[in-house]
Amino acid sequence: MSDPLPPAAALRRIAFLLERAREPTHRVAAFRTAAAVVDALGPEELDRRIRTRTLTDLRGIGPKTGAAIVQAHAGEVPDYLARLEEAAGSLVPLADDVAAFCSHLRGDLHVHSDWSDGGSPIREMAEAAIGLGHDYVALTDHSPRLTVANGLSAARLERQLDVVAELNEELAPFRILTGIECDIDTDGSLDQTDELLGRLDVVVASVHSDLRAESAAMTGRMLAAVANPHTDVLGHCTGRLLVPREQGEGRRQRPRPESTFDAEAVFSACVEHGTAVEINCRPERLDPPLRLLSLAVDAGCEFAVDTDAHAPGQLDWQGNGCERAVECGVPVERVVNSWTAGELLEWTAG
Repeated sequence: MSDPLPPAAALRRIAFLLERAREPTHRVAAFRTAAAVVDALGPEELDRRIRTRTLTDLRGIGPKTGAAIVQAHAGEVPDYLARLEEAAGSLVPLADDVAAFCSHLRGDLHVHSDWSDGGSPIREMAEAAIGLGHDYVALTDHSPRLTVANGLSAARLERQLDVVAELNEELAPFRILTGIECDIDTDGSLDQTDELLGRLDVVVASVHSDLRAESAAMTGRMLAAVANPHTDVLGHCTGRLLVPREQGEGRRQRPRPESTFDAEAVFSACVEHGTAVEINCRPERLDPPLRLLSLAVDAGCEFAVDTDAHAPGQLDWQGNGCERAVECGVPVERVVNSWTAGELLEWTAG
């Protein structure tokens, strides 16, 4: 049985176990949504809600999730969690296995700053990565087409390269790798000039638009991007969102189902072209789903365990991805951000 966890962590643990038990998606999402609500409350307001028995008045918290929160807040293992862990038994990866896997990671290849839609300057993101013991971090702000995320024009990206060069002189031996999260256009092309992409250390290519396209169209789009010699990592491949999330200017994104595509064909192409499949660690993404992650392992793919962090505190989300990697038997030697910076850059250059 687990040791007691804070309420939000207990809810995410329940969601983790429900997913492994192949429970319906809406049941998993209910606990992840409740965890997001608890995160937004703050400890004092959570304590007040529990004392006044108004917890379930909040949108996103029901009787089952509310009961789990109350028990976790009292320092107990929620009954719901205890039952799940007893039923899951050996299917649940041991914490020691996950910690050992995490210890091999040397950096993070998907991180945003306030140059696009992140909330903190580049230096703060780098210093947070140093504090976690990373050797490097790839700065991958968005490309120009994603205007909602303040994507970088070619001119802004060139200015950013100069800023990164200056910071690397100050922060050595830690290294900020130059990079981009590049939009995959509907024809499979990448949303930046070939000349600039060729100057970057790491290119993460991701689909952000037309996510409900038919499977054949989405497959062709992804195959073209994976085959592009500039693409190093295929980002959050299904594009799913498990829980609602807040965006800038009061916008709110609703949960979103997976995009449909021929996963076997895409993962085979990743192997053929040397493109890593991202294990996205954001709690609202956890992409790819476990069945697709297992398929990618069997296909022989390489992987990047990335936080997709938009703030310094999110850089420690790598444990989410490591837990899923252990569950699906990802060999750590096939995780490209377990390699030294020199080995990684030799791989991306190739």
